[in-house]
Amino acid sequence: MACVAAATYGMNPLFALPLYSAGMNPDSVLLLRYLFAVPMIGIMVLARGRSFRLSKAEAWLLVAMGLLMAFSSLALFMSYNYMDAGLASTILFVYPIMVALIMAVLFKEKLTAEMALCILLAVSGIALLQGGGSEGSASFIGTLLSIGSALSYAIYIVSVNKTRLRKVATLTVTFYVLLFGVFLFVGRLAFSGDLTLPPTDKWYLWGCVISLALFPTAISFICTTSAIQLIGSTPTAILGALEPVTAVFFGIMVFGESLTIMNIIGLIAIITAVSVVIASPAIHRNMINVRKMFPRIRRRGIR
Repeated sequence: MACVAAATYGMNPLFALPLYSAGMNPDSVLLLRYLFAVPMIGIMVLARGRSFRLSKAEAWLLVAMGLLMAFSSLALFMSYNYMDAGLASTILFVYPIMVALIMAVLFKEKLTAEMALCILLAVSGIALLQGGGSEGSASFIGTLLSIGSALSYAIYIVSVNKTRLRKVATLTVTFYVLLFGVFLFVGRLAFSGDLTLPPTDKWYLWGCVISLALFPTAISFICTTSAIQLIGSTPTAILGALEPVTAVFFGIMVFGESLTIMNIIGLIAIITAVSVVIASPAIHRNMINVRKMFPRIRRRGIR
């Protein structure tokens, strides 16, 4: 679930870039992205026979989660106005470290050397992926926005795992997160009056809108929530390193971007980190089996 979530979220540029080229602004793209995703999830909830019913406490939690996710998306897109998009995305992917630190400090979760190494490999790999073609400088405002995006996403991942939302159906959580997230974009566009839509002579761009709502939003959010509930916050966050791998793949295959040696090293580092996280239980079992082959030798006293 975490791998699918990361891979589909990495499809954002594939569907968003044509919309930006047509003159749409980030607020409008994000609003349409969330608006089209909400009924998709609603249909899934009904088809699976899930309930929309929430307790008062769950409702307030989901309002907060929806605003967190919407702010994370908005802050990242706003940071592109102040710095190179590749550099902003690199800063965003400090969120696995934030998740690990929050879990360790607030919830006393032990951060193993294995997980720490995976975080280091993933972040280094992402830096190598983005660093090769990045020419923009890291402005103070852009850096703050990227860090804010990462922090809000990290808080979301931990909150879904450590609150009563962990026991709420995945589809229900995703539906209300998207629904409440819409209000942030509606408020901003109502204040600015700068709503833009795809040009009428380019009807095919609505296919990009629908795909943006389906793949990197509906499917990605469902799988993210499910992964958090199944394997926890830290492994889900680390597996998120597959997102830029997907983006690089589509950048090369669709947009004709080049692949450098640094990119290849970065891809290898990320895939290694992800493979270790996935294989972690098997690694522990094998290590235990190896230790059993070499029982501890007790010294006997010499008389």
